Amino acid sequence: MTSVVGIRFKQAGKMYYFAPGQLSPAVGEYVIVETSRGEECGEVVMSVHEVPDSRISKPLRPVLRMADAIDLRRMEKNRADEKRAFDVCAQRIEKHKLDMKLVDVEYTLDRSKILFYFTADGRVDFRDLVKDLAGVFHTRIELRQIGVRDESKMLGGLGICGQPFCCSRFLKDFQPVSIKMAKAQGLSLNPAKISGSCGRLMCCLAYEQPAYEYLNSITPGVGSVVKTPDGTGVVTEVNVISGVLRVKPDAPGAPIRSYPKSDCEYIRGGKRVPKKPEEEEPQV
Repeated sequence: MTSVVGIRFKQAGKMYYFAPGQLSPAVGEYVIVETSRGEECGEVVMSVHEVPDSRISKPLRPVLRMADAIDLRRMEKNRADEKRAFDVCAQRIEKHKLDMKLVDVEYTLDRSKILFYFTADGRVDFRDLVKDLAGVFHTRIELRQIGVRDESKMLGGLGICGQPFCCSRFLKDFQPVSIKMAKAQGLSLNPAKISGSCGRLMCCLAYEQPAYEYLNSITPGVGSVVKTPDGTGVVTEVNVISGVLRVKPDAPGAPIRSYPKSDCEYIRGGKRVPKKPEEEEPQV
């Protein structure tokens, strides 16, 4: 077991483990840590705790010290200067007629480097742009190309559900999303309905998939023959979230009725064969 502390550098950004040493910072406090880019100021999002060595892939970088008032003022100044740097870079991109879209700008804490994040359809020759920016800011310039999902995470916005983007709120890492997940969740395969603002399949399809897989495994599918309180019938429609089945009775002329799945006993058939209770995987 190794003692670690969880640090985040951007809102809704990925959390990184650092070695706390003799420090015990509380959640919400700021610390100065050593990163591959130099010293950075990060927010503590997980207090000191122990994790198995198997979860740590490389030697941990140390927490150098608690952030003081000077560090916090410097961080605030950097955030303000990033807005000016964004405008300057956008003007230079237009001047050089480059086919790229500027997304975000970051200063390192000691202002030894400025990182410009951009999206583009292909490779971009930005060597002249880097020289131009270096002449303006007199520091090291780094341009980093990112994907459209990263762009949405940085910029934020509202999804089709009316809620702020999951990626900019709480998702720390992007997971692979497939059209098979949309099918398993009974969603329309219209790209406009299952795609996020980034144009990719919605992230919620991935993190909701395990719940749908479990519910589908214990719910009679369309075409299943079930026994209801009113006799046997065939399932014509399923709502796995509410657990309600629409059943067409075998009795001639009887209307289609809705039943909770708890009132229905699976007999045979259907697109999905529910697991028997003893076959269900334990929930962890």
